[in-house]
Amino acid sequence: MNEGRKPKYDTNFFERYARISLVDLVDKRFSGLRNDDCPDLQDVELSIGIEVTRAIRENKEVAHALINEIAGRPVMEVSEDEWIDMTRYGYGYGIHENLIGKIEYEYWSAALPLKRIIENKVRKVADGFYGNFAEFGLYVFSKENLTDRIVNSTISFIMKLQEVNKRKYTCMYISQIHEMFVCNLENASFDMIEITKEQCRKFYHEAIIKE
Repeated sequence: MNEGRKPKYDTNFFERYARISLVDLVDKRFSGLRNDDCPDLQDVELSIGIEVTRAIRENKEVAHALINEIAGRPVMEVSEDEWIDMTRYGYGYGIHENLIGKIEYEYWSAALPLKRIIENKVRKVADGFYGNFAEFGLYVFSKENLTDRIVNSTISFIMKLQEVNKRKYTCMYISQIHEMFVCNLENASFDMIEITKEQCRKFYHEAIIKE
């Protein structure tokens, strides 16, 4: 692949993808969000803070498949030699244009199952780690094929976990690549928004362009 055309990744790729999908699918008011840290997406003027994270089963096959689906590409088999080169040298999509590189792999290798992620993030927002925004949101990339029942139980879990906290998440966005669950953590409800492959590709290509 021509080096000049190869996608460039940094640690903010997923935060940009999250912001783009929120603006496109949920609410244009999120267009003011900017990449920062603690939390990952912030709009100081509107006092919105959104933390972006990932929840998957902890193995490389799931991480590889999820990254390809984010880009709207088919999932393909990866040889052991390709996997070693990819994780050692950070090829990005340079082998078959559908393989993750070192930065993406390291990001996903640190993922935890959904329950553990929620416990961790709720504790941090309650402790003031993410500041004092008026509205906190949690955006979770997932590849767990969540059912409506699991989404409802997840909402109940997080609401119970943070019910006595002063600082808490009011919304959770669970992106399963081809659908997004927009969860209201104040009235225990959610909407499911379908995401087409064309939208996946759009979000992906916009996200690889640094602001």
